[in-house]
Amino acid sequence: MDRQTLSFLAHVDHPIAAPLSDSNVGRLLRQVGCSPGASVLDLGCGAGEWVLRALEEYPTARAFAVDTSEPALRRAEETTRDRGLRGRVIYAQGDAREYRPPKACDLVMCVGATHAFGGFEETLRAVDEHVAPGGTVLIGEGFWERSPTRAALDALDAVPEDFQDLAGTVETAEKAGWTPVYGHVSELGEWDEYEWSWTGSLTRWALDHPEHPDAEAAIAAAREHRDGWLRGYRGVLGFVCLLLRRKQEHPPRA
Repeated sequence: MDRQTLSFLAHVDHPIAAPLSDSNVGRLLRQVGCSPGASVLDLGCGAGEWVLRALEEYPTARAFAVDTSEPALRRAEETTRDRGLRGRVIYAQGDAREYRPPKACDLVMCVGATHAFGGFEETLRAVDEHVAPGGTVLIGEGFWERSPTRAALDALDAVPEDFQDLAGTVETAEKAGWTPVYGHVSELGEWDEYEWSWTGSLTRWALDHPEHPDAEAAIAAAREHRDGWLRGYRGVLGFVCLLLRRKQEHPPRA
């Protein structure tokens, strides 16, 4: 099974595709405080849940969204139609690093997709050109809740330098010129819900399609992921969503 299809199937029951509850997604989006007619950009939008929630929160907003996954974008288009939001969002299939929206946006989101740019710090640099003056970035990133164990690193195919602790993550944002105005650290229950949904969705699909040539591979992938989570990074890897803004430059006094 190719990676895009596997990821799509694993997120069917949890379209937020990050360890956050519905209520906390809404709380983060309300904290942005978009003005009427705002423009929204989602880099690595997956099945579109974040951008659609933003459009529902801000009824006069318009949006652009990009992702590499064809099945996820197909689901995004379907969900957009079902929720009566067609005409308010334009989806594009492609590399988020190369995508350029028609204009700078008031809210730029990249949640759980910083790997597309090479990491957190690289993402902070990349989104700068997309943000309108006074705009906000919503970025979701992993961090070490505690020093990573060998089991955690093996499960994540990571090295200690791939993430920082929470304080270091915030400091990196500040050093890049961004000012945190709000944040949410995912609770263990949010992580558990996300991981059980990830492994459960994939396993359920395989059990419902036993004749599919990828059924056994899907079950094996779900088992490997579950073991890596339960025996490796559960309680070790955290996740934080930060709302960031640039400091406004004041014109010199006459």
